[in-house]
Amino acid sequence: MKILLPVDRSEVSSRVVAEIAQRVHWLPEGHLTLLHVVDMDRLAYRMIPDFQLEMVSEKAREAGTALLENAAAMLRKAGLKAETRLETGAPREVIPHIANDEKFALLVLGRRGTGEVRDVLFGSVTNHALHRVHCPVLLF
Repeated sequence: MKILLPVDRSEVSSRVVAEIAQRVHWLPEGHLTLLHVVDMDRLAYRMIPDFQLEMVSEKAREAGTALLENAAAMLRKAGLKAETRLETGAPREVIPHIANDEKFALLVLGRRGTGEVRDVLFGSVTNHALHRVHCPVLLF
């Protein structure tokens, strides 16, 4: 079974990884892929001059790789087989795209609100993915 677990720097994401590591029996046996998406639009939104954007995006990719490796190490220590994957783009678009196109059997997401009424229960990325993926979604 192919399982997709997107991670970011949020407290919610850290809790999801820790919960999975403590309760490995919750997930069916399978192939776990940790995904981190570097949001280039968000970087550009911060008014970074074009000449510095490449440097900033490289640092963001390095930080994303470190985040993925730390999460994978925790899950591997708990006995799970985990691989890492770093992508760029808008997380709300990239996550459903990968889940659907690569035929993942399960998507594991954390919940958090972002202030908008429709996203209060789940968070905008989670809410967006819930309505666009073809596989079951496990919400933490």
